[in-house]
Amino acid sequence: MVTKKNGFGNRERRSTNKVGGINMVIGFIGTGSMGSVLVHALVRSNAVKPEDLIIHNRTSRKAEALAELNPGIRISHSMIETAVSSDLLFLCVKPLEYKSVLDKIALFMRREQLLISITSPVMIRHLEDAVSCKVAKVIPSLTNYVRSGATLCMYGKRMTDPDIQLVESLLRHISTPIRISESVARVSSDISSVGPAFIAFFVEQLIDAACQLTEISRLEATHLASEMVAGAGQLLTIGGFTPQSLQERISVPGGITERALQLLRDQTNGLFEQVIRATHDKFNEDVTKVEAMLSE
Repeated sequence: MVTKKNGFGNRERRSTNKVGGINMVIGFIGTGSMGSVLVHALVRSNAVKPEDLIIHNRTSRKAEALAELNPGIRISHSMIETAVSSDLLFLCVKPLEYKSVLDKIALFMRREQLLISITSPVMIRHLEDAVSCKVAKVIPSLTNYVRSGATLCMYGKRMTDPDIQLVESLLRHISTPIRISESVARVSSDISSVGPAFIAFFVEQLIDAACQLTEISRLEATHLASEMVAGAGQLLTIGGFTPQSLQERISVPGGITERALQLLRDQTNGLFEQVIRATHDKFNEDVTKVEAMLSE
């Protein structure tokens, strides 16, 4: 039975929320950009009830604003209280904040609890060395806000099959959970989580060029481009197309699309290799910093 703790002593019954048939309280430490996306998405998809969430943020106003948008969410002013009260605890803080958070909550974590990190440079082994509970890492995407896209899932050695099923049944309300190896977490995140920003950049460039060279309004161009991206996504997911077959289907030999695609291929040759190298270089820098911090 999921419970709420009074202080850190006796536990009293609290939750009526069920995930995978199990009553549970879900906690969040960190309600910044991605933490708030997850909270909003989980509540609005009816995956959880607001009253079964407990949230904490270093800047309390952010947590309060989130609770105002989702009435019933309980705000905690203590990381320890949040950890103690949760059956499943999301850590949604920056990489270099992990040591201070783990130092505060580690002794209060119970073996049956699930600790889920959403921060790519913090390795599962770092977490398992710090806490005695079960550990997972998931990488969400802003697309989860509209209950779409993927959530990348990685699991520690203490996770059981029922634990994994529970996590994925929760995430399935807002995304498609995809299990990956932690060794490819960075490049997978480049595609699923950073990718929407890349797509938005190219769409913005298309809109800018259209408005500069023709009489189309920015409002109209943006509307058309947004609908195009939504439709292309459907073609690539449920429409049976691959990126290559979609290009081939739209192109006519010697036609406008073929000429434009050739220009894009020429101009972007090697560009995305540089993009992947840049994200990996930054990731490796962050991992090195996290390693040094946690070894202090």
